[in-house]
Amino acid sequence: MLSRMADTAKTKPRPATQSATKAAKPRPEVRFRMRIRNGDAVALGPGKVELLEAVREYGSISAAARSLGMSYRRAWLLIDELNRSLKAPATHSEQGGQSGGGCTLTPVGENIIRLYRDVEVEAQRSCAKQISELTRLIRS
Repeated sequence: MLSRMADTAKTKPRPATQSATKAAKPRPEVRFRMRIRNGDAVALGPGKVELLEAVREYGSISAAARSLGMSYRRAWLLIDELNRSLKAPATHSEQGGQSGGGCTLTPVGENIIRLYRDVEVEAQRSCAKQISELTRLIRS
């Protein structure tokens, strides 16, 4: 019975992506997910930074939300929560109209992105030895 099951497994066709994936042997991905909490709320975290980057790229909350696969309402709530958490806002929004409105980053928003990404790079660099040791323990 065992040999018959093994034969069946051997004869099943594999999707092309599965054999390509096995050949490539992807390496483990290491990501830092720093969050700054203010009471119960996440004042700043990876999702808000990614949203700020999308706003910078697309110039509007709705386009940024679409690019990240989230609803406009969710994106607007995150931006609002972020701006209320800060001493000065990270974004500046203009109402719609003929030009359609838009949203831009303030210097504070630009600084948040830079500082957050710098922390990620520094954490990765500082922990490189430990990360290497940990990833060697992961099955590939």
